[in-house]
Amino acid sequence: MLYNDPKTFREDMLKGYVAAYPDYVVEVNGGVARATKMPEGKIAVINGGGSGHFPAFCGIIGDGFMDATVVGNVFTSPSTEDVYDVAKAVENGNGIFIVGGNYAGDKMNFNLARDRLIEEGVDARSFYITDDVASASKDEIEKRRGNVGTFTVFKTAGAAAAAGVSFDELVRVTEKSNDMTRTMSMGFRGCTLPGAGEPLFQVPKGKMEVGQGIHGEPGVGEADLASAAEVAELLVNRVLDEAPEGAGKRIAVILDGLGSTKYEELFVVWGTVRELLESKGYELVEPQVGEFVTSLDMEGIALSIEFLDDELEKYWCAPCDTPAFRKGDTAGPKGERKVYADVSAAAETFEEGSDAAKAAAEYIVAAFGRMQKAIADAEADLAKIDGVAGDGDHGRGMVKGSTFAYEAAEDALARGAAAGSVLKEAGKAWAAKAGGTSGVLWGSALEAAGKVIGDTAESIDAQMVADAVKAAYEKMLSLGGAHRGDKTMLDTLIPFGEALDAAAAAGKSLLDAWTAAAEVAKTSAEETANMVPKVGRARPAAERSLGTPDAGAVSMALCIEQVLPEKTEE
Repeated sequence: MLYNDPKTFREDMLKGYVAAYPDYVVEVNGGVARATKMPEGKIAVINGGGSGHFPAFCGIIGDGFMDATVVGNVFTSPSTEDVYDVAKAVENGNGIFIVGGNYAGDKMNFNLARDRLIEEGVDARSFYITDDVASASKDEIEKRRGNVGTFTVFKTAGAAAAAGVSFDELVRVTEKSNDMTRTMSMGFRGCTLPGAGEPLFQVPKGKMEVGQGIHGEPGVGEADLASAAEVAELLVNRVLDEAPEGAGKRIAVILDGLGSTKYEELFVVWGTVRELLESKGYELVEPQVGEFVTSLDMEGIALSIEFLDDELEKYWCAPCDTPAFRKGDTAGPKGERKVYADVSAAAETFEEGSDAAKAAAEYIVAAFGRMQKAIADAEADLAKIDGVAGDGDHGRGMVKGSTFAYEAAEDALARGAAAGSVLKEAGKAWAAKAGGTSGVLWGSALEAAGKVIGDTAESIDAQMVADAVKAAYEKMLSLGGAHRGDKTMLDTLIPFGEALDAAAAAGKSLLDAWTAAAEVAKTSAEETANMVPKVGRARPAAERSLGTPDAGAVSMALCIEQVLPEKTEE
């Protein structure tokens, strides 16, 4: 795979993308936006997600489709700050509609940004797409993740907004499109992250993954490798089995290559797909075959169907003009170019802290440095653990988060920040720059801990730190919806916090209390190998993770260990 530096793949990609389509898109803080002004009175519709899926999500910006896209790191949710910045860039007084896939990190960051906009008086709403039939049962349809069907739902939302509907109508028709869209996918070879030496997951020789996700998540099962006709039949039957109640016979169809499946292969499969659908009485409306939602270099195929009525058909067939997808008049983007203001926040100033808080700040910065180095050394192992049932991006996300947190902590210390402010600045940077579920959770937890520690304490003892850790995991609990026992980082942090609190109550020093509790954290992380995930991207392939600890729990224990002072040679 071609790249300059794996850590700047997103930034380098966006630079080249904007250079390739300057008449359509411009780069803004957090992503890309349409280069031309929106029509007067139009609601701004933005989507977003991790990069690695082109042409989704940023390839569909333009008239009749999206107005902007928030672009995260590869397979990683954009941060709250990125979502907010992109929304502010295109907000024109008529409201912001944020649409994404049903993934924990996307929902968490998008909703936090949405709520921030609402607090500022902006009519902001969000919606999450659940088209992937393999990721949850019919009884738990709300838990299904977004897949290739996100493309048709995005198209509906973009076309409806372009038609000038009210905000309530825009939300209604987007929900309707999602309710009438179903997707099934197959994988033949895993995808490879920039800089990685091997795919996130391996498909055994002679086998194929059934129902893998678009972020590199392995499928929910394996089957013997089949012929193109047999794959077509499996896809068609699985999607039609999920046809919504009352669905008609007119359908929008996408047969999607996930990155490395050649067009010729898609056409071979499409021949059978079309025959099967038409033999069952379906009428295909402007079907599409090609790449629409990819997964870097994954070799695989997906079938997505939107069951149409007159309203949905109107929006599916409506004209649009974007870099990667066009319908109707394609003479190129029209209208006056939009000039975007920089919405970057000014650097914060800090009040004078106490001597104890300033000394603690120096220790905290050094601990962040040890943490960053340890995580960087463990990146490959964390990715391997995460790839067993998840998408394999945890190592990369933790490296980015810990690096930006360390840099922000150093900068805050140099600008006179004491302990609480150093923690808060590190947390803001972790959440804003790393993105993803772990990014917003780590960032919010550090900020919560920083508020407890503060900048003015005359002493910082074990009980104060235990209270800060409790505030951190309570913030994670309130944000993420996960609980102890769900096989997440909380299964390390909560036992650690409880052990720290008990040691503090027993009168131990901060160093002794943290040392003892760190052992509990390490043991707790190892014990997650006996759990199955109940939330997040690993949930659909939960049984595969038995015997492997949770990557987030392992990285949490590693970070906790690094807070202890460096050992010196006797």
